[in-house]
Amino acid sequence: MNIRSMLLLTALVVTASAFADSSTTPPEQASIPFASNGGIRNWQADRDKGLWIQDSRGKWYYAEFMGDTCRGLNFATSIGFDTLPIGTLDRTSTVIVPRDGRCPIKSVVSSKGPEKRKKSQQEMPAATEKSDTTTD
Repeated sequence: MNIRSMLLLTALVVTASAFADSSTTPPEQASIPFASNGGIRNWQADRDKGLWIQDSRGKWYYAEFMGDTCRGLNFATSIGFDTLPIGTLDRTSTVIVPRDGRCPIKSVVSSKGPEKRKKSQQEMPAATEKSDTTTD
């Protein structure tokens, strides 16, 4: 065997082992039934890159968009969901951001929901000071 064949064989073995080690499976796609009929309780934007959606039973999902962003979502106070034809929100649905357009969904997966924000020092109520007054 010459050196060229050895290098080629080594490259093939390394490539094959890299594919064999990639045992991570993509998360299972989810859907929210009856989304068009009160099936969505709440939502929260993940900036412009995704959307947490809570169904009417309180379960959270995370939707990613095709194109990786959804312009205007981070500042939207209301959004719409295009779930045609059967009213189920899934990876074939679209989020509608008023004045900014439509954002096709690439995937919907189960989620723990958005992280809860910690209160900053300014949001926390001021500690009440006890005054040490003595009466004589």
